[in-house]
Amino acid sequence: MSPSRLTAVLVSAGYFLAASRGLPQGVANFYAADLWPGLLLWTAASLSFTGVHAALWKARPEGKSPGEGRTVVATATRYLAAAMLTGLPPFGITGWAHPLTAAGVLFPGWGWWGLIAMTAGLAMMASRYWPAVAIVLGGFWLWSTATWTSPDIPEGWKGVDIEQGEKLGRDGSLHYHHDLIATVRAAAGEKTRFIVLPESALGFWTPTVERVWRQGLRGSELSVIAGAAVIDPGGYDNVMVKVSADEARILYRERMPVPVSMWQPWREWTGQGGGARANLFGNPVVQTDGQKIAALICYEQLLLWPVLQSMLHSPTAIVAPGNGWWTAGTSIVAIQNASVVAWAKLFGLPVVAAFNT
Repeated sequence: MSPSRLTAVLVSAGYFLAASRGLPQGVANFYAADLWPGLLLWTAASLSFTGVHAALWKARPEGKSPGEGRTVVATATRYLAAAMLTGLPPFGITGWAHPLTAAGVLFPGWGWWGLIAMTAGLAMMASRYWPAVAIVLGGFWLWSTATWTSPDIPEGWKGVDIEQGEKLGRDGSLHYHHDLIATVRAAAGEKTRFIVLPESALGFWTPTVERVWRQGLRGSELSVIAGAAVIDPGGYDNVMVKVSADEARILYRERMPVPVSMWQPWREWTGQGGGARANLFGNPVVQTDGQKIAALICYEQLLLWPVLQSMLHSPTAIVAPGNGWWTAGTSIVAIQNASVVAWAKLFGLPVVAAFNT
């Protein structure tokens, strides 16, 4: 409906900048700097989203014509192309708050059919039939609001939130790990078999840390799934490990770390090394104790493609840890939680989350 390409740019930029409005303050918290670096990164992150919409915008012909049906199809196709490009890498790497995320709110329990319905609805919203489509989608939204319930937690699982701020995972002392083991044991109920801890909770994953945790969990049936970092001379992997008294292993390697602050591909291109690896399209689901888990670490919860890739493998639950100390005073963690809940509701999956703030 934008009358010009500039208007299309402003509309798409307004949507993205509003959705990621917590980024400037979050960057300032992370780097202990003023707002200017955050404002620059906020603007830069919007370029792919706005650029795609600007490139695919096309002026509508005035009035009716014999080719109007073809125009409707062309407009819908262009919008679908924009949705696809902003949802998948490389543009989808910064594609926060993708409109298709709303499928879980409008069509809970519909699964892939709900995603198809949402896609079709958005495409038709780009046509002259948008008033009728808006009424229909509004009706689904009202029904969903009236019947909404929160997703279940997997049986025998529990997420433990921690409030350690930026200190989480940076203290590698025995005292820190013993305190965290005590917290896990205290949080476990009679039927709890799995405890999920936030991203980075275990710090650097080493043989020594593994031994401390396996000894600390002796005498219990508990398995702990927690965030850690596995380092080598070329960089590091942001991972989730599973540790119990009997075994310890890396369960999941993050597919898309946070760009700039964690994922720095230019360092590898220039031979410097360092930074987190992006295991793009790797381990979309992981197996543990008969469960097929869709793991989404922190930033992945904001994106479209990691979720859809995992759903293609029919997981039985979603595990969503995060480390949000740097988001204090922003809406970022709330947006992450809303996104995870929406996808869990769409596919009817239980979800367990654990955050550090």
